[in-house]
Amino acid sequence: MAFKNEDTFQTFLDRSQENRFHSRYEKEVNLVSSEFGKTYPVIIDGKKIYTSESMIRTSPTDRRIILGYMSKANSTHAKKAIQAAMNAFENWSIIDYKKRVKLFRKIGTIIKKRKFELSALLTFENGKNRYESIADIDEAIDFIMYYSDEMERNNGFVTRKLRSSNEQNTSMMKPYGVWAVIAPFNFPAAILIGMSVGSLITGNTVIIKPASDTPIIGYKIVEIMIEAGVPNGVINFVPGSGAEIGRTIIESKEVAGIVFTGSREVGYRLISESSKTKPRPVIAELGGKNATIVTETANLDMAAEGVAKAAFSFSGQKCSACSRVYVQRNVKSQFLSRLVEKTKKLRVENPKERESFVGPVINLNAYNNFKKYSKLAVKNGNILSGGSVLQSEEFRHGFYVEPTIVDGLPTRHPLLKKELFVPILCITEYDKFDNAIKMTNESEYGLTSGIYSNKREEILKFLQVIEAGVVYVNRKKSSTTGAMVGRQSFGGWKDSGTTGKGTGGRYYLTQFMREQSQTVVE
Repeated sequence: MAFKNEDTFQTFLDRSQENRFHSRYEKEVNLVSSEFGKTYPVIIDGKKIYTSESMIRTSPTDRRIILGYMSKANSTHAKKAIQAAMNAFENWSIIDYKKRVKLFRKIGTIIKKRKFELSALLTFENGKNRYESIADIDEAIDFIMYYSDEMERNNGFVTRKLRSSNEQNTSMMKPYGVWAVIAPFNFPAAILIGMSVGSLITGNTVIIKPASDTPIIGYKIVEIMIEAGVPNGVINFVPGSGAEIGRTIIESKEVAGIVFTGSREVGYRLISESSKTKPRPVIAELGGKNATIVTETANLDMAAEGVAKAAFSFSGQKCSACSRVYVQRNVKSQFLSRLVEKTKKLRVENPKERESFVGPVINLNAYNNFKKYSKLAVKNGNILSGGSVLQSEEFRHGFYVEPTIVDGLPTRHPLLKKELFVPILCITEYDKFDNAIKMTNESEYGLTSGIYSNKREEILKFLQVIEAGVVYVNRKKSSTTGAMVGRQSFGGWKDSGTTGKGTGGRYYLTQFMREQSQTVVE
């Protein structure tokens, strides 16, 4: 059967069952709330370990809500996890790939059945509204099913080569060994599963370090995998200090590869320090400073809608979020009036509410960053919309901020260069199309980019010369975000990534394997 994206909310809409979608989600919100305050363990070699030190997880939607207490692993636990993964590797790596595929399809089916529960938990833990959180779980399922299909489509990545006289030659892709999986907070289900399953389904074993802000959803996912039948030691879960666990991973010669999603600064440091221990693959996605070009021939309503969604969904906390717009001078005022109007209609609200579009930012650091960047925007540019934190009664216990549009910043202003990871969108006008391309490409990042134009020559040039791994043309649903597994492989150029091979694409799995040429004389 051909791969099909999960796309839960759209499926309910297509069946005229939107109210059923909402009732199922809201039921799980209540059930998930009843579990708040539990203590969660570290998992090493299939054993649940409750450590003496724990991390208190509160909700960014309301800091008074204690979601739970996550046992905190230290370097000793990380070393034990690495050893357990090493011990499990041989047996796991030689299992017929079809058995691994069967197991992961089983895991995907379990997550399908629990998708509303997991999405409700996501809303509380990282602040995604119901539409974003269900999409996160959908993407996780998509990764599992797509990578399962890829393993089968490629015959486990075994290729018969030309015979020479009495020699049978075969190319086999084989797993490396133990992989460290270091996951981010913004897609704590989809990206954690995508990286983990990429490692596991190809025959590697893993230790998973979840983001400190979102360890509970990570625990739930690992628990599902183990209960579904992943053998002891094949997957190990070590929440804790990024610095301490990261240092242990980097210094371990037993770790064969590292897969990481996070900031450029942390990623660069990880790559640099890792290379001092031993040569090994590091698959890293390192953020973006994504731009959209709006030309004078664009459908301005479509462009305004696509940009607003790309800039402000999940409060701008996506590595693919649109943070720069280059708009042609002749249509700038018309475009901005539409963009500001659409932005002001976006509901900032507790993400568990049905009408919420913009929820909180993830933590106090992000909240303070927004305040700092907004002050710079006021000082050096013109705020067209937003610019403030929200402190009324309904918002004062969470990290809520306004979607913000700023115009008139100097060309080389830090807000136009730095990845902000908060809902701030910078507008710059241009005269000639070539200047828009040049300004877009001047960024050190190259993750996603979009254009709105009805001029064939402009679209063709954009596609030919834009320096980004994922590009969109005239996309109403979002100008730079919303890649779907199997449709748009997702990976960055330049400082946005290390390999140039995107997740959810045909080249991703091969990064977790190395080639062995086998010649058998008959």
